[in-house]
Amino acid sequence: MKIKKTKKILGINIFSQSKRNTLEKIKKYLKNQKKFCHIVSLNPENLIIALENKKFKKIVETAQIQIADGVGVVLAGRLLGIDTGERYPGVDLVADLLKLSSKMRLRVLFLGGGNKLAEKLADCYQKKFSFAKFFGLEGISDIKNPKKEEEKKIFSIISDFKPHLIFVAFGSPYQEFWIDRHKNKFGCVVMGVGGALDFLGGVVPRAPVFLRKIGLEWFFRLLIQPWRLRRQLRLLKFGWLVMREFFNQLSF
Repeated sequence: MKIKKTKKILGINIFSQSKRNTLEKIKKYLKNQKKFCHIVSLNPENLIIALENKKFKKIVETAQIQIADGVGVVLAGRLLGIDTGERYPGVDLVADLLKLSSKMRLRVLFLGGGNKLAEKLADCYQKKFSFAKFFGLEGISDIKNPKKEEEKKIFSIISDFKPHLIFVAFGSPYQEFWIDRHKNKFGCVVMGVGGALDFLGGVVPRAPVFLRKIGLEWFFRLLIQPWRLRRQLRLLKFGWLVMREFFNQLSF
């Protein structure tokens, strides 16, 4: 019995990177402020969305940087014989980039999150990392129907502030669609962070370390946010499709 290797999971191109290489690549983009870089997170939910939505699939596959955010992606890669690189949870990458912002004296914009969370985080990190500059903006009240005046205000601030790094918390896949739609207006590194700002701001507690290590962070989040159940059902679909792909690859 032989397993055929591929560079795709569910037909979606996966580009493996170590944590170190990911950070080094991001640093290069940060040093060239006029160059756009889109960081996307790969997790089972996003891969199912990409499978069902061609536009989202294109965004995922053409992004300058992919990170293996979800443990399900890494496990699927091992089963299918695909190198997905090191797992790099989005919230961990955000934390690393915030530390880097102080060393490189960057300008950082938090966008979204609701309830003035972005503004609170900007104030908090300004005190923690005084060598960097932070700005927080809620931005858009309804990402499914953004208003022109809201977007005009956002890009006016971006034009004045000239951030090196923007964290967009509009929720996936809407944040990725929004970033891609306006990519010509960004000359910096932009990352859709979903609920990462909630973790950083202490709005939502993060799973204990031992649960993260065994890949059950998603389960902990489901326990404290049961409304996510419908979204987590995509995990079942992902698991079933990965197993089907695995058996289809077997040759006897």
